[in-house]
Amino acid sequence: MATLDERISMSPTPTSVVFVCKKNGGKSQLAAALLRAIADETVEVSSAGTSPGGALNAESVESLAELGIDVGDEHPKPLTPAMLAGADLVVILGDEAQLPEDTSVPVERWITDEPSTRGIVGMERMRLVRDDIRARVAELHKRLRDA
Repeated sequence: MATLDERISMSPTPTSVVFVCKKNGGKSQLAAALLRAIADETVEVSSAGTSPGGALNAESVESLAELGIDVGDEHPKPLTPAMLAGADLVVILGDEAQLPEDTSVPVERWITDEPSTRGIVGMERMRLVRDDIRARVAELHKRLRDA
């Protein structure tokens, strides 16, 4: 399997990053929106869930709006084999979502902060989650730019 740097340097097309979580209602949507907000046309961003929920997490959407990011008509989507096949990198957020064992693209798993384990809830919790993911996305964006 080629590394992310090798896949990027071999590809004349935009680098494709797919963010995945179980429901595709919160963390993967946050990550995708945050990367879209800072990336240019050289990065193609999508998100999906291994068991998609029915709607986006309202606090997640609100936390993005606080940064001036509008998720538009985004909604939970299922992860498909075509999404995996077209990806240069898959980033799994959390430990619930699992990919097929035969996934042949580079995969990173981000175990994000979960403030609720410390009794932090509501928008305070969501802002902490968002900011954790935002820092990781910024680091990923730098790696993609420098590749």
